Amino acid sequence: MSTSALVLFSGGQDSATCLAWALERFDLVETIGFDYGQRHQVELECRQTFLTKLKKSFPAWGAKLGQDHMLDLRLLGGVSDTALTAEKQIEFETSGLPNTFVPGRNLMFFTFAAAVGYRRGHKVLVGGMCETDYSGYPDCRDDTLKSLQVTLNLGLASRFVIETPLMWIDKAQTWEMATRLGGDKLVELIRDETHTCYVGDHTTKHEWGYGCGVCPACDLRRNGYQEFFSK
Repeated sequence: MSTSALVLFSGGQDSATCLAWALERFDLVETIGFDYGQRHQVELECRQTFLTKLKKSFPAWGAKLGQDHMLDLRLLGGVSDTALTAEKQIEFETSGLPNTFVPGRNLMFFTFAAAVGYRRGHKVLVGGMCETDYSGYPDCRDDTLKSLQVTLNLGLASRFVIETPLMWIDKAQTWEMATRLGGDKLVELIRDETHTCYVGDHTTKHEWGYGCGVCPACDLRRNGYQEFFSK
């Protein structure tokens, strides 16, 4: 049985909840983040603030929290022409996907995470991808990630397991999970210290957290927060 995990931690709500999920289950948890030239670079600053405050607020989890890895993948942003990697209006393409879709992003993230996990001895890779309440990205789908798990294991002659705790729940249930894991203290930490807004607005604060309030990511976060806390 695996006693350690590597969590893909972006600095956003979903990955922060998955980090808490992993800390409840494993003896050692390391984190990995990626600078891919994202428009919302502020999420990388939020990562460090969140990790620092998580250790202070939850000492038992802090004792399990190991090294944080940050990888430079700005080449991905350089070959992408999306609203997440350039200053352009968020809109839907003729394919039906929003232009916030960064082709290959999650595939690259897990591939590099597997390389780090291989070196560090982690067999479990944890990501906050979700197919229930999301923007339609094909690399967030359960089938995609199951297939990628097989490919990584064949290519690395290993036995990685990709865990996606949020895959079949919506944003309201994600807040519920955070409450179950760490109570109001964790909910407040996620609300106040994570960043999910695609535009990168971390100055405007709402009841559900920081953001522009109009981009698709803000819509999902606001609606989920209001649904859960109106119960």
